[in-house]
Amino acid sequence: MVYKIFAVALTMFATVAPATVTQADPSVEAGAPAASAGAKYCLWVEPITGSRIEAVRCETRDGWARLEIDVDKEWAKEGVRVIG
Repeated sequence: MVYKIFAVALTMFATVAPATVTQADPSVEAGAPAASAGAKYCLWVEPITGSRIEAVRCETRDGWARLEIDVDKEWAKEGVRVIG
């Protein structure tokens, strides 16, 4: 009897799970928020070798572009805040 209940529960989960995974969050695709020309965009950056502590680095759009980082693409994953 326990196996039947488990099988039914597993089947219900398997049919519901794909529907919830395919829904996209529209705010994730929006990119970095608009700000003034001198505004700094703060992103999480990888830790320095030998450390496990991530740091936050703030640069202007031009500063991130010089580092070959597209702020709009990275903002959804690594964005922290905009200053100015």
